[in-house]
Amino acid sequence: MDRNDLRSALLRLASNHLWTYEYRTAALFDALPTATVDQHPFTAVRSLTDDQVASLAADDAFVGAVADRLAHLDGVMASAVTSPDVVYYSPEFGITDVVPQYSGGLGILAGDHLKSVSDLEIGLGAVGLFYRHGFFRQYLDGGRQAERIETYQADDFGFTDTGIVVEVPVADRVVDAKVWKMEVGRVPLLLLDTDLPQNSEHDRAITDQLYGGDQLHRLEQELVLGVGGARAVAAMGWTPGVHHSNEGHAGFLAIELLDRARAGDAATLDDAIEAIRPHVLFTTHTPVPAGIDRFAHAMIAPHLQPWADSWGDPIADVLALGPDPDDAKTFNMAALCLKVAARANGVSKLHGEVSRDLFGDVPGGSDISSVTNGVHARTWVSPTLQDLFDARLGTDWALGNAGAWERIDDVESDAIVTARATDKAPLIELLAERSGATLDPDALVIGFARRFATYKRANLLLRHPDVLAALLADDERPIHILFAGKAHPADKPGKQLIEQVVAYGASAEANGRFSFIPDYDIGVARALYFGCDVWLNNPVRPREASGTSGEKAALNGGLNCSILDGWWAEMSDGRNGWDIPTSDATDDDVRDTEESASALSLLGDIAAEFHADGSGRPSEAWVDRMRHNWRTLGPKVTAARMVSDYDNELYQPMLRAL
Repeated sequence: MDRNDLRSALLRLASNHLWTYEYRTAALFDALPTATVDQHPFTAVRSLTDDQVASLAADDAFVGAVADRLAHLDGVMASAVTSPDVVYYSPEFGITDVVPQYSGGLGILAGDHLKSVSDLEIGLGAVGLFYRHGFFRQYLDGGRQAERIETYQADDFGFTDTGIVVEVPVADRVVDAKVWKMEVGRVPLLLLDTDLPQNSEHDRAITDQLYGGDQLHRLEQELVLGVGGARAVAAMGWTPGVHHSNEGHAGFLAIELLDRARAGDAATLDDAIEAIRPHVLFTTHTPVPAGIDRFAHAMIAPHLQPWADSWGDPIADVLALGPDPDDAKTFNMAALCLKVAARANGVSKLHGEVSRDLFGDVPGGSDISSVTNGVHARTWVSPTLQDLFDARLGTDWALGNAGAWERIDDVESDAIVTARATDKAPLIELLAERSGATLDPDALVIGFARRFATYKRANLLLRHPDVLAALLADDERPIHILFAGKAHPADKPGKQLIEQVVAYGASAEANGRFSFIPDYDIGVARALYFGCDVWLNNPVRPREASGTSGEKAALNGGLNCSILDGWWAEMSDGRNGWDIPTSDATDDDVRDTEESASALSLLGDIAAEFHADGSGRPSEAWVDRMRHNWRTLGPKVTAARMVSDYDNELYQPMLRAL
């Protein structure tokens, strides 16, 4: 392989994001002399000098590894999706930390969905937005969250310019949106970008930042995502049978589909709804009204007026597409999605029940089913454990194969403990680098990492400071509690939670064993999942729709200590982790105080079990519990199981019904 061929091969490998979940390919990029932290491999490859490429080309082992990975990629792409049956719309996609087009769980879930679709060779494409400022980066300023904004170029990520520009009506004007294509294994992801010279300065900024700006900015973003996304799909020549909206943010795709129906045979708006209904699937992720996108009629009416005029319908009839059960002068995006969807689902069994109650007064709300979220195993399980599992369980463990996970009982305790100790080392290094704290490798490491929303109660343990301090002071059974997460810049209560956690960590009572790691992203999350022994989750029940962080920890051998909410409510069996008892108190303060006491008591018991052998390593009883965790949860928590459920229970039945 000469220099030009090697450079081309590396660019091809870097432009397809298969490397984000195939660590052997990622290792090739890490070995490049231009590789830096937080840099996309595509940029690192483009930065190579001719002399550097020549040196790499002279390394037979490196060239052989590149050829092997390229042959693998070519084999994958031999069955690439070119004309998808299903198109999946989402405002954010968490594919990798070096493509910061995500904020939290919704985006991570969307990224895992695409990766598993690729693994299972399902005919699905996807649509999102390209945010040139991504989501904010977090740092601490005097113990308080502060934000900085960075700028990104699609060219630096190896995205393909499709050459397509779609027009999106936005109130009284038309906004142009460029269409980029990002490859995620076999799956094409289209990303719309309004930062074009022909747009006004205001309109160029529509896709500037994920969840930035005010309500009007959010409305304009969602019009580009939904209407522009559906138009991009058509411009690509795709003719999907199913349009899948991941949350209501993409709900305006219904407006574009209705417009096509009205231009066809649909004489009335009701006729158009019936025409598009078989093609629309809606997944809701919120268990509370506050999580739904709602727009005042005064704000949204000018944006819907172009369609009302085109269809010859009163604007009141168009506004009635999104009836809000609590406010007649508000347009409800979830109600719009439910009104036009053939199928709708929540993201855990409990969330399905909560959603049917929440949307019971909305047409279609009482029929909401559920598909419990899962996580992409190859993305989230450490390379150390992947090698161990591949060798001892067979490679199908990553697809949730129950037979493969049954073999975990044959894996020796020493192999498990050694792997876990190896995986704790990067976390020790990260904590020292980001927080200046020291992590005892023999300590029981407890992790809490997620968005700092108030209902997730990051400060719950602080309600009994004396009990917490006693746990942190125990040198015979040492524990270290780690926190990470961001609060939305406009969420003052969420920011106050971060302040409280950081302040306690700096106190003498914390004993250096209670730490906050700033700038939470996929990279930080992976280090925590690889190194934590226990994953703590204490939301207000039933406000956690699903949650997936505990699933990622479980696949790495971490044991969950959680409120019975979201996915844990249906998968806990009393031995694969611990359930924090839910208080019956109706007063919020009493409830939190009681549940804090229960959580701290459990953590004391957990520390005793972890350190029971007094050997400086997890006890044999602990390792047995880890095996049980893997055997019972491994088949259930993978995104491969989740995507198979979507395909078998929703996609294929909808496609067959057309």
